[in-house]
Amino acid sequence: MAPPRSSAPAQLPVVGFVAPSGSGKTTLLRRLVAALHARGQRVGYLKHAHHRFDLDRPGKDSYELRAAGAAQTLLASRERWALQVENTQKGTDPDLESMLARFERERLDLVLVEGFKHAHYRKIEVYRAALGQPPLYPNDPEIIALVTDDPPPVMPHPPVFSLADLDGLMEFITRCPR
Repeated sequence: MAPPRSSAPAQLPVVGFVAPSGSGKTTLLRRLVAALHARGQRVGYLKHAHHRFDLDRPGKDSYELRAAGAAQTLLASRERWALQVENTQKGTDPDLESMLARFERERLDLVLVEGFKHAHYRKIEVYRAALGQPPLYPNDPEIIALVTDDPPPVMPHPPVFSLADLDGLMEFITRCPR
């Protein structure tokens, strides 16, 4: 059972997951979010997309109004709502802190971030030797753990968790300093 929730958390824990595309970040995060949710945790998720995306499609009212120049479009239903805000600096990646500020912090216990590997915050690297990419942790002191089923390729390395060790990873995330 989750501890009682205060009306406003002092500081919302944020932990990122970084790795090259195809490493299994999203698969791991999907399993991790489900496990945390089963333990009563309210988890937010922020993904940095390296490509254009749209929640709408041409022909839908909200798409057409946004295309006509609406700077913000809010889609709302009985199940969920989504706010789309046009990036005023086209071609510039969003800032992690400004994106985190958009969350309703009082409704969350933790935010898991996928990507934003160059931002300064606590990150966990998902490493797969088969991808042939060098690990990120030797050059990023903000990587606090490594999730891999391969031997860590560079010494020293941060704490290591296997891809199957969700319990250990959850324990680490909830206990590591903010």
